[in-house]
Amino acid sequence: MLDPLARGGMSVIWRAFDQSLHRMIAVKVLTASLHTDPGERVSVRSEARAAARFIHPDSIEIYDYGETVTTSGGVAAYVVMPLLDGTPLAERIEKGPLPWHEAAAIALRLARVLMAGHARGLVHRDVTAENVLLTAEGPKLLDFGIAAWAGDPDDDRGTPPYVAPERLLGAPTHPAVDVYALGVLLHTMLTGRTPYPGTTWEEIEAAHRTEPPPRVAGVPYALASLCQRCLAHEPEDRPTAAQIVSGLTSTLGTATLGRHVRRGLTVTGSAALALSALLWFQQTPAPEPPPKLAQPTPSPTARLIESTPSAVITVEQAAAGFTTVLRARTPCGATDDDVVLDLTQVLQNALMPEHGPSARSSGTRSLRQKLSDRLREGRLTPACLSELEARLDDLDTALRHD
Repeated sequence: MLDPLARGGMSVIWRAFDQSLHRMIAVKVLTASLHTDPGERVSVRSEARAAARFIHPDSIEIYDYGETVTTSGGVAAYVVMPLLDGTPLAERIEKGPLPWHEAAAIALRLARVLMAGHARGLVHRDVTAENVLLTAEGPKLLDFGIAAWAGDPDDDRGTPPYVAPERLLGAPTHPAVDVYALGVLLHTMLTGRTPYPGTTWEEIEAAHRTEPPPRVAGVPYALASLCQRCLAHEPEDRPTAAQIVSGLTSTLGTATLGRHVRRGLTVTGSAALALSALLWFQQTPAPEPPPKLAQPTPSPTARLIESTPSAVITVEQAAAGFTTVLRARTPCGATDDDVVLDLTQVLQNALMPEHGPSARSSGTRSLRQKLSDRLREGRLTPACLSELEARLDDLDTALRHD
């Protein structure tokens, strides 16, 4: 052993040198002693063997498993793993919350590892920021070398802030405890802090979690909802790892599509405004010829009034105004990407060329209803709603003159 690299609730990782193969390795030593319970030693060995057969690109490979006598006379299990170059996720979080799309991408990779482990009947039990290593190849989940079989009796392994409520009641090991821990980790990545303040077993046992789990603000609605469901007090109310993978994939995919759609709307809206301006100037009547000297000369103000056409906004201009407000940082900057995409699609469908005036008016009424629904859901701010409704007023006016 050379020096410690990281410490978690269940183990300590050491940097070491393999004298047989002359390579640097990492050795994870289980902190709990095994010498008082022979059955526990058998269980740990069985779990380590199963984990060694579990191979996933985002999980650390197991080189070896062994037991050693500690300086205090106890027996500690250890797992030998490759030494990877990277930064613990905990260190990254100490610098502040991660951008939501980065946090979601990390959680997605971890959920895929858990999904594969759960399919084999393995439960990690210690999914924490300390057990995730950020490498050049992406995040890697550590500590599957000392996992547990689903249905095994629970024990005191784990890191208190990440421990699911049912574990305090002695419930058997179940994949839902990993889902809860992943929810804690996702919440921590998004906010920079764990959802509940307890950091010791005593504190989490004293906490009465009767209120709904905390909800992350300022992120897409689907992501906030998924994180909150992972933190559900009852394990049956949590999604499976497979459902988390599906949800995060959809959220990240929608965000990417939303960015492409908004960029396309920017170009389309700019072109529509330029075309409208060109047509407006082409349709502007030429100024009247100068009056004869025998007639009284109108004032410059009077001539301006006579020669300026009434400024009626076009349908294209009103639609571009709506999408511009929807994309703007103020006041709609906090609007979820999936809401932006939904509203722009409804707007585009309402203004399809083949739709007549009555169908277009019906489309704007549908859009107003969606705005009200999103406000009621908390996915749209009142200031954003007010600006968008003003743009819809312009659109209705333009449709009446179209």
